[in-house]
Amino acid sequence: MRFTRYCRSILFTPALAVDRFARGQQSGADISLVDLEDSVAAAHKDAARQHAEAFFLAPRVGDSRRAVRINSVTRHEGLRDLLALRAYAAKPDVVMVPKVESPRDLEIVEQALGPECAHVDLLALVETPRGLENIGAIVTATPRLKALVFGSADFSFSIGAALTWEPMLYARARLVTAARSANLQVVDSPLFDMSDLEGLRKEAALARGMGFSGKAAIHPHQVEIINKAFSPDERTLQKARKIVAESQARDANICVVDGAMVGTPFIEAAKRTLEDFGPSEG
Repeated sequence: MRFTRYCRSILFTPALAVDRFARGQQSGADISLVDLEDSVAAAHKDAARQHAEAFFLAPRVGDSRRAVRINSVTRHEGLRDLLALRAYAAKPDVVMVPKVESPRDLEIVEQALGPECAHVDLLALVETPRGLENIGAIVTATPRLKALVFGSADFSFSIGAALTWEPMLYARARLVTAARSANLQVVDSPLFDMSDLEGLRKEAALARGMGFSGKAAIHPHQVEIINKAFSPDERTLQKARKIVAESQARDANICVVDGAMVGTPFIEAAKRTLEDFGPSEG
C-alpha cells in the first residue's frame, strides 16, 4: 500500500466563491476542489456550474490537481452536473462523487461523462450506512477510482450518532481496510471547527495512525497542518534511508538497523517512503 502525495489534503471551495479559487490552488493542497453540492443552494446550481467551468479554464496556479464535487447522481442536479462537465472546454483532473452507495453510482458517472472525460479520476465520498455496507463492491467498481473519502457529518446524522471521534471509529476502520485491500487512497473527513487548529493536529495524527492517507480541509489554513501530518518528518526519512541502505548493502530481506531487526515489510515501507517523499541520499 502506498502513501503518496496524491491526496494528503483535499481543499473544498464553494463554486460560487470565485474570489477564493486562486488562494485554494496556492494553499499547498494536493487537490483543490470546487464544490457544486452542499455549499450551493438549489437556486444557484446553474451559476455554480458556470463558475466551476471558469475554474478549470483559468491558468493553473500552483501544483494542485483541480477537482469538482458534483451533486448526488440519484438527484437530477447530479445528472445535470455530469452533462455540464462533459461539455466543459477544460476538464477537471478529478471528480468527487458524493453519497456513493453502490458500484452502480460510479458506473453512472463513467457512462455519463463519456469518452470526453476518459482521463478524469474519481473519488468516492462514502457518507451513509448503505455505502459502508457495500464498500467491498465499491472499491473494485472501476480502475478510475483513486480514493475513498469519509463523510462523517452525513454519516453521523444518518445513524443518530455524535460527530466525535469514538462513534465514527468503526466506519473509519472499515473504510481504511476496504480502501487498502484495493490499493486505493483513503481520505478522512474535515474537522469542521476551522478555529481549532490543535484539534486538527490531533485528529490528523489519529487518522494517519489508523492508515488514512490524507484528510479533507475546508479552509486554506488547515492545509499545512494536514500535509505535515501525512508526510514523514526528517527523522523518519533518515531512518528510511538507513533501512534501505543496510538492506541493499547486505542484499538481504532482514537486517539490523539501530539495534532493531528489520524485515521485508519495514524495508518495503522505507522504499515507498523515499519514493514518495524524498530520494535516498548518495
